[in-house]
Amino acid sequence: MFKTVLFPIDQSREAREAADVVANVVQKYGSRLVLLSVVEETATETQAPSPDPMVSPEVVAKLLENAQALFLQQGIQSEVLERQGKPAFTICDVADEIGADLIIMGCRGLGLTDEGATDSVTTRVINLSPCPVLIVP
Repeated sequence: MFKTVLFPIDQSREAREAADVVANVVQKYGSRLVLLSVVEETATETQAPSPDPMVSPEVVAKLLENAQALFLQQGIQSEVLERQGKPAFTICDVADEIGADLIIMGCRGLGLTDEGATDSVTTRVINLSPCPVLIVP
């Protein structure tokens, strides 16, 4: 049913918790697992520099390496992709590119406020995704 599963990851607690669900789905369906991390575009002159570590390619590369090792310990082979861009749009573009049947991602709950709803990566992915999205709270 889910031949290819895309798991976008960042350094959040929610992404780590979603990893258990990803492992269960991939093992149950014998899916191909693709791990994706997005290096966020650097701040422009009008914005203050972000303290977010996801803007560092080195941090993102290490994150992907650790995630791949975590899944390998469970006997799950995975592919890793590192891209640069706006996270929600990049996630959906990659899902389309690899023919993903399912995107599994954690949710930080930021969409529960009016301000967060418009800025939430999760909300944008749900609205733009070319395939079903499983959100792990």
